[in-house]
Amino acid sequence: MAWSIADVARMSGVTSRTLRHYDEIGLLPPAWIGSNGHRYYEEADLLRLQQILLMRELDLGLREIQAVLDTQVDRVAVLREHHRRLRGERDRLETLVRTVGRTIAELEEGKDNNDMTKINRPENLFEGFEPSRPEAEAEVRERWPQAWEESRQAVEAMTAEDTERWQREVTAQMIRLAEFMVAGTPVADPAVQAEVDAHYQGVCRFWTPNAAAYKGLAQTYVDDPQFRANYDKIADGLAVYQRDAMVVYADARLS
Repeated sequence: MAWSIADVARMSGVTSRTLRHYDEIGLLPPAWIGSNGHRYYEEADLLRLQQILLMRELDLGLREIQAVLDTQVDRVAVLREHHRRLRGERDRLETLVRTVGRTIAELEEGKDNNDMTKINRPENLFEGFEPSRPEAEAEVRERWPQAWEESRQAVEAMTAEDTERWQREVTAQMIRLAEFMVAGTPVADPAVQAEVDAHYQGVCRFWTPNAAAYKGLAQTYVDDPQFRANYDKIADGLAVYQRDAMVVYADARLS
């Protein structure tokens, strides 16, 4: 049995664009290509895609994944490692559920007391949140190796206090953008673009993207499952809203 590229994209959540890229670099060629030019995948290809996605979850780059698959490393061992990480993620999500529940309770208590800012322990707001990766590191490493090296050096120079402060800034910025999105503010609005400018300046702490690279980074927020999940934890649709705002910024300020 074979599945079209559209079928595989629907089943796996991997975009057709990404699947075509995997084919182009030899990581996941289709079983065959039909007379209509469409790619078709068989069961062995789906299993290989699962392994690719598992190793992406382990933060391996595409070249590293290619090397693992080519050397036929024990895939059961990879699955065991993924299972271990999933258990850890389950525990983290349970903590996050408690964090949000506690925040709701404290805000409702403050509302009852006419004090909407009542938070007993502000540090509890962030319990269970997963630290963000440096800005699109995997994408940068694959597409812009020099920029990735600059980013890596900048991250290594950061102290623990710097990292914590940066993570809080990123989270706060995501929340502000989510508020604009929920309010229906257009992405071209000056206030939204001011937030995107702050985002761009933050990215420039690690590397300096031009218009095309910044748009590529924007698309990564939507296409990469981990990035999209991190954004959509704040508000559903935030990854797409951020991307659209970044594209407007790139066209207006970086072109």
